[in-house]
Amino acid sequence: MGDKDIIAALRQDARPLDHADGFDAVLETIGDASIVLLGEATHGTREFYRMRAEISKRLIVEKGFDAIAVEADWPDALRVSRYVQHGGDDMTAEGALAGFKRFPQWMWRNQEIVELVNWLRVHNGHVASSARRVGFYGLDLYSLAQSMQAVVEYLQQADPEAAERARQRYACIDHMAEDPQRYGYATTFGMKEDCEREVVRQLMELTRQANAHLAGGSGQVPDELFYAQQNARVARNAETYYRSMFQSRDESWNVRDSHMAETLEALREHIAQRTGKPAKVVVWAHNSHLGDARATEMGEGGQLNLGQLVRERYRPEDTFLLGFTTHTGTVTAATDWDGPAELKRVVASRPDSVERLLHDVATAGGMAQFLLPLKGRDSALARLPVRRLERAIGVIYRPDTERYSHYFGADAAKQFDALIHVDRSTALQPLERSALWQMDEVPETYPSGL
Repeated sequence: MGDKDIIAALRQDARPLDHADGFDAVLETIGDASIVLLGEATHGTREFYRMRAEISKRLIVEKGFDAIAVEADWPDALRVSRYVQHGGDDMTAEGALAGFKRFPQWMWRNQEIVELVNWLRVHNGHVASSARRVGFYGLDLYSLAQSMQAVVEYLQQADPEAAERARQRYACIDHMAEDPQRYGYATTFGMKEDCEREVVRQLMELTRQANAHLAGGSGQVPDELFYAQQNARVARNAETYYRSMFQSRDESWNVRDSHMAETLEALREHIAQRTGKPAKVVVWAHNSHLGDARATEMGEGGQLNLGQLVRERYRPEDTFLLGFTTHTGTVTAATDWDGPAELKRVVASRPDSVERLLHDVATAGGMAQFLLPLKGRDSALARLPVRRLERAIGVIYRPDTERYSHYFGADAAKQFDALIHVDRSTALQPLERSALWQMDEVPETYPSGL
């Protein structure tokens, strides 16, 4: 089957998304899944955020979804969740997003998220029961210091003696918590004893409290105790993560994605206790976390990811993995870690990539963007004679080394249940713009990257 035949077959399967009612096809394709994972090929593309927001709103309104869980830290996202559920002290969406101070701010401090947060608050204003209000939660584990502090603050109100025990346990790591990589280095190379036992003990104590509530008359863990328990889980897994950073990349990656899966499971259980029905959650994260790792060269090398774990732990009809791709355009990204947000031009996709194949489908069908259903189909994408490359742009984008920095081998038909392709995409607009982020001033000097 040649490329022309594959393009023709894919064009027959593709469903244009150029009109608002195009998302009817997305909802139809998702079906009755209760765990819907929405990806992104970059961390800085406006269309990806807008489409995920539109899909999420419709899942909430039309299919009764209970929460949005995102690739963000638990304490920062919880502040947003309190705001959209009509709690907390913030008066505006921008204020609720102020907790996102760590690089890369633009992932969550951007105009698209402000609009989503405002929509969630308005939606929840029409929900009579507080238990049924939609939440916004973080799945990540980078908030070591902040999560430890949140545990102590909760216990200071609930049980001062328990708060003192938590302080003593966390004191093992506390002076390095603001620079956890230094902690990981020191423990890995024998300069300091690790604190695994202490963070595990703290999580176990809060878990015993939660279990006592479950065994009691209510059969439900109070929200604030659950939030503290989750912060203790972050501290425990973050401690493991930062130690594993200096052992192997695969190990630290696996700790992080396993934590995301563990958090998602805990969140669904808690929501189910609160609402009395199985929880429905939509997840936002990068394609590299959501596309089943077993269908990629990283998976063959030992990495697992959230998408794989979700497929392994839940019934096929309960899960749906939706990936996003783009051919060219602009993107918000940094050149180096902890660098400023820049407006960058996305190099046209490589001829041997799945993005180029989908670009050819878009061109042949006159479609700016389209949905390609894959689940339960004998898609032409699964019959490619050779594995294609797939592009992943994270918070850093280096077009001059794009082949080695941003492409990996993958079988997209096995990674995802559907793909949305945006042929020419535009950069996400940060709330705080650096001098390197100016509209209509994208440098034209990037190399081809081919």
